[in-house]
Amino acid sequence: MTLPSAQQCYDVIDTTWPPEARQRLGPWTIRFDPSGSSRVSAATADAPWQSDDITQAAEAMRAAGQRPLFMIRDQDAGLDRELVGLGYLIKDPVNIYAAPVAEIATVRPPPVTTFEVWPPLAAQVEIWAAGGIRAGRLAIMDRAPMPKTTILGRLHDRPAGTLFVGIAADCAMIHALEIAQAHRRQGLARQVTIAAAFWAQANGAHWLTLVATRANAGAHALYTSLGMGVVGQYHYRIAPEEDIDR
Repeated sequence: MTLPSAQQCYDVIDTTWPPEARQRLGPWTIRFDPSGSSRVSAATADAPWQSDDITQAAEAMRAAGQRPLFMIRDQDAGLDRELVGLGYLIKDPVNIYAAPVAEIATVRPPPVTTFEVWPPLAAQVEIWAAGGIRAGRLAIMDRAPMPKTTILGRLHDRPAGTLFVGIAADCAMIHALEIAQAHRRQGLARQVTIAAAFWAQANGAHWLTLVATRANAGAHALYTSLGMGVVGQYHYRIAPEEDIDR
């Protein structure tokens, strides 16, 4: 069984984590969002570009109060080299993981460990906030137009973890998986991921996908133990100057 391609996953990311606004400008799609989330604040190349086009995109982002940021996908090696030459800095290299939903949704989490919840409960909002996921990112979840839910994880009769998951085409993608500091390294991240797979299966998805920073060894160990494989990568290039008033 062939896993989703990197390009399919890029499209799923864009659908399940949507920006407040998009603008087509020459060869670019530029995303605008007040949340500070890189995925909804970056430009991507949709057609051949010239050096002057980079300047034009950067100016549009600065005009919107955003520091110029470009998403570098598998097909963007030339753009990556050009941005390096302009002094752009690397930001957030990640791996994209995928697996068949049916291979993860095999044994349900123990009773009262996970719950499907929409809209999110106050306890989930508190867990996300403690991990740096605040109102702007919750607004992204709220406006996402596709089938979606959150998973609340509990340990020792207390709210302990949460994630957001949405479906685009036949792929479910997990975002914003956060486990409360006091409840980490107790297997809850695994259980909420499995619960997301069961929800995805019930809602017609064939694949479970997500992204994790390459430096996150714990996440890599978890997702590979669940049978998920790396199907692609991306990173960002961000302008070196911090000349935007925020």
